[in-house]
Amino acid sequence: MTESAAEIVTEGSGWVEHTADRAELSVVFDARGRSRSAAVEELGRRVVAAEKALGLSGLTVCGRRVSVHTEYKGSKPAGCRASEAIQVRVDDPGVLEEALSLLVGAEPAALTGPSWSLADPGAVREEAQRRAVADARRRAEGYAAALGGSLGRLVRLSEAPEQGAAPMLAMRARAEGSPDVSELGLEPEPVRVTARCTTTWTLIGW
Repeated sequence: MTESAAEIVTEGSGWVEHTADRAELSVVFDARGRSRSAAVEELGRRVVAAEKALGLSGLTVCGRRVSVHTEYKGSKPAGCRASEAIQVRVDDPGVLEEALSLLVGAEPAALTGPSWSLADPGAVREEAQRRAVADARRRAEGYAAALGGSLGRLVRLSEAPEQGAAPMLAMRARAEGSPDVSELGLEPEPVRVTARCTTTWTLIGW
């Protein structure tokens, strides 16, 4: 009966930070009326006020969701409410301040963002993976040396899921006109991409 080769199992992690080049915003407009049609018409007038911002070069409207329902006071109908949630992607961070100023000036019910990300995280992720594998190898080599042997071939490698999310700024829109948002500190933020792996190596000469 042959004896199984000794193995060393180590975990490695690596991360890379890169300045974000894409942001996402979520804006909600709301309106009320005596009937559903009146609420929707009023909602349309409010959304039109944001179209200048939504039409800026460097912005993409990724989705719109409309909700219309009757409101009640006790058990009796008390008018209707209509809302539209709009998801916006900002591909040019240079237009973010103007977009936010125009959107807040359109008096939405709520605005959330920016949520920062990378337009193409592939190269950054690959570098993080290389660092994670290198970290796992260094750890394994250290254990092999401590045992008086040397590190052999890689037997298995598994990847742990990425964790973490970009920070977001949430604010209620209350300003009149198109307010100055330049003091809100909305410059692109560093985005950290992390890779984690578990490796199994053979141990030679032990």
